[in-house]
Amino acid sequence: MKLNFINSFQLAPIIQGSLSLRVYGILINNNKQVLVSDELIKGDYFTKFPGGGLELGEGTRDCLQREFKEETNLDVVVGEHIYTTDFFQLSAFKANCQIISIYYFVHATELSNLKTSNIIFDFTEAQKADKTAQFESFRFVEWENFNEASVSLPIDKVLVKIFKEKYSSSKSQQGSL
Repeated sequence: MKLNFINSFQLAPIIQGSLSLRVYGILINNNKQVLVSDELIKGDYFTKFPGGGLELGEGTRDCLQREFKEETNLDVVVGEHIYTTDFFQLSAFKANCQIISIYYFVHATELSNLKTSNIIFDFTEAQKADKTAQFESFRFVEWENFNEASVSLPIDKVLVKIFKEKYSSSKSQQGSL
């Protein structure tokens, strides 16, 4: 079988606009609660993990630190890699765009500046009425209640299943949360 060499300049138009790299952080506080972001995007409601899109020129860890700062105003240290998407997933927001999501543990030394709510989708009536904007509200989910139904997006659901199996499988691992 003969392989033809394709340089990156020839490949760029094929990839451009068809692949989105997303980086998300799993933050667990001292009470074993997992941070999630409730988002209202153009009238649709989603619960996901804090994080977002990788920008040209940055690494995945840099991206996650930037996204956490932008979204939560927290400075985080990016820890252990947890999971990278290993299946095909189309974007929920952009037609003909494949999503690759990368998940890491993140640690924040100071959580007092983080504004959270105990209410799911804690948005004002004016925010709910605005079908053109994006809003987010953060909350912690108790580890015991944290499951695939806690998040909306398909890749996040896979991550939660893997995560819960790995860290609920033994008492010694559970203590490492």
